[in-house]
Amino acid sequence: MMYTQQVMDHFMNPRNVGEIENASGVGEVGNAKCGDIMKIYIKVDENDVITDVKFKTFGCGAAIATSSRATEMVMGKSVDEALKITNEMVTESLGGLPPVKLHCSVLAEEALHAAIADYREKHPKA
Repeated sequence: MMYTQQVMDHFMNPRNVGEIENASGVGEVGNAKCGDIMKIYIKVDENDVITDVKFKTFGCGAAIATSSRATEMVMGKSVDEALKITNEMVTESLGGLPPVKLHCSVLAEEALHAAIADYREKHPKA
């Protein structure tokens, strides 16, 4: 199974790993079938902009790479803009994934959406 240079780079040098204390929103998703568990933390400022994002992923190289890339893609974006980022966009920005690993990018999208949903639940618009 061949991974692109971008996938390998994000796997070997993942960006934004860790947790955010008092995160504005946290999303956790898992796929029991493949054993990947992904947790994304976001910090959102008063203008609804994601100022910090971190992830913790237990899983394969593709799961780590897609989590890492997804966090890069949402940093500095508004919550609404971040919601428009799809798993296809994450996969494409990594130069593609093997078909059997596409579900990893779906998990990254779902974890991000879950974190945003958590944020919106905690901070309803007045």
